[in-house]
Amino acid sequence: MPAGVIHSVGRALPWRERTAHTVCMHPALFYRPGIRLTLPELTAARLDGHVVEVGEGYMPADTVEGPDARATGIAELVPPRTAACGPSAAWVHGAGDRPPAVHHVRRTSAVRLRTPPSGRVVHHDVLLPPEDVTTIGGIAVATLDACALELALAAPRHPEHVPWLRAVLALSPGVAETVRARIAAHRKHPGRRAALTLLDEVTAGAGIRTW
Repeated sequence: MPAGVIHSVGRALPWRERTAHTVCMHPALFYRPGIRLTLPELTAARLDGHVVEVGEGYMPADTVEGPDARATGIAELVPPRTAACGPSAAWVHGAGDRPPAVHHVRRTSAVRLRTPPSGRVVHHDVLLPPEDVTTIGGIAVATLDACALELALAAPRHPEHVPWLRAVLALSPGVAETVRARIAAHRKHPGRRAALTLLDEVTAGAGIRTW
């Protein structure tokens, strides 16, 4: 279950440093199974403490598991003209220890995309506006505010998103109020009241600062 903090064998960064650390990870520091090393070799290296698993690959245990490393770890699952969103964006930004079992992406293209069905990725055919997109580790990712907004609106119908919402809100003071203001501005948005109620419950229950 998401813990709201980065935890790994390697070094962890404070939130402000993690969000600023958006350059692409050097290819030499990331190992994808079948490229340079086989999966059995990487598994053995992990058991020996030499590498840690990050998304769909591995990196040396003494390197920083920042947002760029996490984004690199799921890059193969984020198709062109889409952005990681929801729980996937939350994990990239630093929420939780483990990535979600199923990743989520939204299109960044104004044109609808034809995407093949996948058991690993849920494609949401809803445009993510340019102002809600940032680039981390070479892939498009929903901004922290946009990620929290999406989770808040979805969580009343999908309770499995609640831990991710709680973890995202804990990353930065003020995100909860920003999300609350965005929801309040759209009075006819479906699920608006449920999302606002959930935000109140999550921030109060977790003692999350809203300023």
